[in-house]
Amino acid sequence: MTTYNLALIGFGGVNRALAELIRDEPHRFASLGFELRVVAITDLAFGSLVQADGIDLAAVLAMPRGASFEGLRGGSPEPRNEEVIKNGPADIIVEATFTSPIDGEPAVSHVRWALASGKHVVTTNKGPVALYGQELNALAGENGTRFEFEGSVMSGTPVLRLARKMLKGLELNGVQGILNGTSNYVLGRMEEGLRLEEAIAEAQERGYAEADPTADIGGSDVQLKVAILANELLGASLRPDEIDTKGIQDITSDHVAQALANGQRWKLIGEAGRGKDGRITASVRPAALPADHPLAGISGATNAVSFNTDILGAVTVSGPGAGRMETAYALVSDIIAIDEYIKGGVRV
Repeated sequence: MTTYNLALIGFGGVNRALAELIRDEPHRFASLGFELRVVAITDLAFGSLVQADGIDLAAVLAMPRGASFEGLRGGSPEPRNEEVIKNGPADIIVEATFTSPIDGEPAVSHVRWALASGKHVVTTNKGPVALYGQELNALAGENGTRFEFEGSVMSGTPVLRLARKMLKGLELNGVQGILNGTSNYVLGRMEEGLRLEEAIAEAQERGYAEADPTADIGGSDVQLKVAILANELLGASLRPDEIDTKGIQDITSDHVAQALANGQRWKLIGEAGRGKDGRITASVRPAALPADHPLAGISGATNAVSFNTDILGAVTVSGPGAGRMETAYALVSDIIAIDEYIKGGVRV
């Protein structure tokens, strides 16, 4: 059976969840025809750990925050990301660091180092894909490697791969989606009588919103995801800052009440479409959707994307857009795609 050696770059919630799956459910991967072995972990808090014969995941998962890999065989108190990525024993680099949405760092450097070293990459980070997707895809092609990033748009809910594989033979003219669970949750709670500030505070208490909710409420999180959808599925070459973006910060209780009275629901919509002239435009904006719109019924922290196709019309998929285990599944789906590419020479 094929064994893939993984390097986990970042050991926060998502990569820890992946490590738990590998530790607890090896049968899940064996049924797919491969095994996963973690041979390296780097993290700002723990440092770096490299063991070519495989790391004892139960032991490292039991380590408390504040502990260090220093003192373990192959351990160091420093992350040493570049050394581990370029020269370590991994076949696949699993990139899940805290990364700036402004310049894509440090994830974009991690991806570049890996692809240039002939290693496959899977990532959940939006920044590198939205800002440098074309460059990184080209670099992967030049080096015979794969760059996979399904989790960058809707966590574990398949969007990119579904469109590429299941919508083949259709002309895709546009995408429209609810791509931020926090803003969708906030708008839903406002429909139930809360003011914007109260709904945001509740979302923070429940863990849906960060201490600084600007990226969610202001729309910049959706802006990155729209750039990925437009570039990867519609063939655009848009930078995030070229996408006209407006968040929900100016939506009031009166706006929400008036929409409900008219049979409408406010949603933060990210969309990209191809015009008759072939030009692709994109935007992020709040919109009061009629009840029969395919996205109007998406409630809570759920995300959804509706694909505008020539034969089928609107094809809509919904599911979780966040969550540590859900996002870890996106990494698994990317590894499956790499396995199928290696064994069959095809992209899925």
